[in-house]
Amino acid sequence: MSLDQYDASQIQILEGLKAVRKVPGMYIGNTGEGGLHHLVYEVVDNCVDEANAGFADKVFITLGRDGSVTVEDNGRGIPVDIHPQYKRPALEIVLTELHSGAKFDKKVYKVTGGLHGVGVHVVNALSEKLIAVIKRNGNIYYEIFRRGIPDGHLITVKEDEKDNDPILKDITLNLKSESGTTIKFWPDPEIFQETVYSYEILERRMRELAYLNPNIFFEMRDERSGKKDTFHFSGGLSEFVSYLSEGYDLLLKETIRGQEEKSDVVVEFALQYSSNSMEVMKSFVNNIRTDEGGTHVAGFRTGLSKAILDFAKKNNLVKGVDNLIGDDVRDGLVAVLHIKMYNPQFEGQTKEKLGNGEIKGIVQSILESQMKFYLESYPHVANLIVRRALMAAEAREASRNAKELIKKRSSLGTGSMPGKLADCSSSDPSKTEIYIVEGDSAGGSAKQARNREYQAVMPLRGKILNVEKANDSKTFANQIIKDLIIVLGTGVGDELNLDTLRYGKIIIMTDADVDGAHIRTLLLTFFYRHALKLIKNGNIYFAEPPLYRVQKGDKVYYVYSEEERDKIVTELGKNVVTQRFKGLGEMNPEQLWDTAMNPDTRRLVRVDVEDADEADHTFSILMGDKVEPRRRFIEENAKYVEEIDF
Repeated sequence: MSLDQYDASQIQILEGLKAVRKVPGMYIGNTGEGGLHHLVYEVVDNCVDEANAGFADKVFITLGRDGSVTVEDNGRGIPVDIHPQYKRPALEIVLTELHSGAKFDKKVYKVTGGLHGVGVHVVNALSEKLIAVIKRNGNIYYEIFRRGIPDGHLITVKEDEKDNDPILKDITLNLKSESGTTIKFWPDPEIFQETVYSYEILERRMRELAYLNPNIFFEMRDERSGKKDTFHFSGGLSEFVSYLSEGYDLLLKETIRGQEEKSDVVVEFALQYSSNSMEVMKSFVNNIRTDEGGTHVAGFRTGLSKAILDFAKKNNLVKGVDNLIGDDVRDGLVAVLHIKMYNPQFEGQTKEKLGNGEIKGIVQSILESQMKFYLESYPHVANLIVRRALMAAEAREASRNAKELIKKRSSLGTGSMPGKLADCSSSDPSKTEIYIVEGDSAGGSAKQARNREYQAVMPLRGKILNVEKANDSKTFANQIIKDLIIVLGTGVGDELNLDTLRYGKIIIMTDADVDGAHIRTLLLTFFYRHALKLIKNGNIYFAEPPLYRVQKGDKVYYVYSEEERDKIVTELGKNVVTQRFKGLGEMNPEQLWDTAMNPDTRRLVRVDVEDADEADHTFSILMGDKVEPRRRFIEENAKYVEEIDF
């Protein structure tokens, strides 16, 4: 049977209808923002599968003003004929029966990101309303569902009579093709905490899919704002690597890439080395992100490391270095790995870790052989990579020594704390907090203003290191960084231990000007790169000191924006005195306590990471080597900044 034979006879039901609505988290992870957007991903994944089977090349996503999402493709269209066994339209089976579809064997789809039926069925079950529109056989077919249940039956309309149909006239079909599938749905407010879609979140996923599938054009339109984008990257994974390494100087003139099929598994990869010492590794299986890695990532790392280490030893490039390890050859690595396979086994319902044991050996074998061939073909490139690995080994050893010194000093107890730390008397991290303050002037005011029982103050002196441009040895030799690590008590990186954290709240308090924002960004970069667990655990905060003090008579108001100041001044009328705070040092201890340190009146902003990939990319642009990406980012995002103080 050929792949292009796709009709009702290919639709199978493995299991009857389940109460998806009772346990939605089992299928979409959660009912918050992540689960809401996962509905769109499920529908789009089916479009991508259709394209990769060779029957589509366009996907169009529309965010409607009415809260709906419409996803279109120009594929074959879900079958609408009557199923020979179940005596119902195939479309209805696909949308109402869990574990139904055409992806359980290799007759219609060789590789898929999900099951055609599991995904759209779940979307149907968790939607207040869903309309499925199919273009096939010169006709338009549609059926309406409410919370997963058919509302009526399958309707057939001649294509030239579409505008006369009461349902179809309100549905815009953007893709001019003879066949295709359009799914329009409204997420159910009974299920989801919030039903408003973020264009930015969906935009990131469509961009990602466009890199992974250079054969597909993805178009997006937001009727609410008028925004629209088209994503198509003919360079595929190579362009993805360039995007991930934006902001850094690159070691190689050209990205290394390869593709090979073995045992019905297609392995595709692209890699480059950047001036950043971090490893950036993105992995996918059948277009599904595997943020937790898995057997394919293990095979990639082992194969890459073995090829480079073997080349180095064979060519006597590691004389006098006995401890060159895999971590060294992956220092600064920027890589994307995408494998396509039949029947992937994912660990966990959210499909974030591949568990197929046989994949490790397949990927390792392909990486090792392809990289070995590449290194031998381009020895000058191989020498660059090995030299970088040797430098990483030296930096790793220096970093280890620096960390050991910090660890020894930390183990000596409070007597080894930096002299500038004004510690609190309590040792209960559920109550304690530390203010990291710039300069001695603000530090002095904060020390006087604080509650000595549970508030510690750590003034920073000297230049704070931009860790984005520094290797680990330089980072951990920096005095400010060393003092911070000792004071917090957790260690850093993989060794960071939340159980030894001395303060439940770590509050960064800087001046409300450009210099203060820069210091805050440098500190945040350190925490993001070397103490991410503290951010994910909700321990990092920004203090928001006021910008203005407004006084009329005996009444004093502290305000945090120009708009708020203008409003209060207008309300108060005449004889108003306004003071602009340029720095924390301008506040006396009482003012600082009232506005930035009193838990009852202060404003704190907790730092969170909504999208780790986007945060990583933003840090690389803003804090990396290259000026042009940083300038472009600032120009594109300046409109979102409420106030810039020059």
